[in-house]
Amino acid sequence: MGALIKKSDPAPIRACTVSRDVQAFEFLIDDMEAILGEAWGDLSFEDTLVFLDQPDANALEFLVVAVGDDDTHELPLIENVVQSAVSRDLGVILIASDLDAVHLHRLMRAGAGEFLPYPVPEGSLDDAIARVTAPPAPVAPPHTHTAANRSGKSASLSTIIAVHGMSGGVGATTFAVNLAWEIANTKGTDLRVALFDLDLQFGGVATYLDLPRRDAVYEYLADTGSADSDVLKQAMVVYADKLSVFTAPGDVLPLDLVMPEDIELTINFAREQFDIIIIDMPRTLVAWTETILMNADIYYPVVQLDMRSAQNSLRFLKALKAEDLPIEKLNFVMSKAPRFTDLSGRTRMKRMAESLDINIGETLSDGGPQLTEANEEGQPLSEAAAKNPVRKEIVRLAKQLIDLSLGENAKAKG
Repeated sequence: MGALIKKSDPAPIRACTVSRDVQAFEFLIDDMEAILGEAWGDLSFEDTLVFLDQPDANALEFLVVAVGDDDTHELPLIENVVQSAVSRDLGVILIASDLDAVHLHRLMRAGAGEFLPYPVPEGSLDDAIARVTAPPAPVAPPHTHTAANRSGKSASLSTIIAVHGMSGGVGATTFAVNLAWEIANTKGTDLRVALFDLDLQFGGVATYLDLPRRDAVYEYLADTGSADSDVLKQAMVVYADKLSVFTAPGDVLPLDLVMPEDIELTINFAREQFDIIIIDMPRTLVAWTETILMNADIYYPVVQLDMRSAQNSLRFLKALKAEDLPIEKLNFVMSKAPRFTDLSGRTRMKRMAESLDINIGETLSDGGPQLTEANEEGQPLSEAAAKNPVRKEIVRLAKQLIDLSLGENAKAKG
């Protein structure tokens, strides 16, 4: 087994760096020496598994696992190191240099408690060490919608609206983006509005509003357990000083990057910061679709008058009914709906609703090329095509939802 770098000091070794070659992380060496003096050592990935079983390892408090893009072929071994450390109640800090999101995700899922990029930002390693070596916090009671947030506002007053496209190209993201913007941009209200793009692989909200995709989004999603409502808000970007947006990550990520408990935490954090929360869902059903549905006040499946939407809606409803989920929250939106003068089209829409046993509560006109142009230009319809009929219909719905939210607030306060 490779020798530890620090052998002269008889004091117990509090921590070890674990890497293929620690000399490739020379700034990390400086940081470790500044924080721990001589009370640390260095091990290779292979040697760590042996060392953890020796008596000398009993004094260890944490590991700092340094990984670069050249180490991805050894990922199973590194995962084993992380899992072995966690099983011994050791804190694990992951230092990543040019590691892609998928591999980073795997290591965080293996149990790494903290993630820092390399070179490590000044002071960040001290903070991470303090967190992974801190005694476990007392278990808090489960969050309920009646819990008060830091501002004293009851979290139950937040209104959650989910938007779910039943097939590609139905305009679900266009609907979600413009609905969120119209609510946020309505004069005479002080509602705090947030838009969450939870299509983690191909979400387009950032494109539709010409917003940057921030690394902070992935960092938040990879470690929600260490986050809070302030961390969530810091990961978001603000459009036109009125609408807070949680964009999809910059990289295509696994759909299991987040689990239901991560989404539950995120919803609770969002409730503390915002009055109305609009969530743009992925088309694929995931483990946390149920979590969103259970928390949502209104769930908008968006369809078109075609066979794809009808068949997908049928499958969607069947899946919800099989799990005895609250389908009464569903309020279907018909995109590119036939005009009132199109009697044949209106009849087909009625038959579709009857055959699926659904309520088509909202209809949106065919907005034509203006919708595509607005999305391409990264502008909401109010800026790019204010007189478009779709925009007018969304404004009407936004006012209804504002009245609903304000009414629920007044009822709760009364």
